[in-house]
Amino acid sequence: MRKSIILGLMAAVAVPSLAQAQSLGEARQSQREVREERRELRDAQRYGDRHDVREAREDLRDARHEAREDWRDYRKAHRDVYRRSAYVGPRGYAYRPIAPGHRFERHYYSSRYVIADPYRYRLPRPGGWNRWVRYGNDVVLVNTRTGRVVEVHKNFFW
Repeated sequence: MRKSIILGLMAAVAVPSLAQAQSLGEARQSQREVREERRELRDAQRYGDRHDVREAREDLRDARHEAREDWRDYRKAHRDVYRRSAYVGPRGYAYRPIAPGHRFERHYYSSRYVIADPYRYRLPRPGGWNRWVRYGNDVVLVNTRTGRVVEVHKNFFW
């Protein structure tokens, strides 16, 4: 009787950790599928006809949608990673929702607000002059050379 209770408790503790590991694996596999669909779209644009290109675009859109869902599931399962302290903006700061194309002042993307390790949050690698920056509870991809916003993830942090 005692062994069965202990085994039941061990199983109850082990099952959620297996589900979380599976969620991360699903998120990584979905990203691989998005990369494969991008390759197939490029090939269709080079060598295929309009029907092939249209079909490849639909496949890429579906793969991106699935990857986004897997990432959201991962994020929900690992809430503690996405919980940060209160955001304290630059002097005179007032949060306003922004969209790609918005231009930030330099102090909004200073080293204090740059996300040093984007891989911790499963964000894509920023290229060139781009940096991931925390803006309120949002995460924004900013071109540090021009100050222009490239991409926005609203309500990223809890």
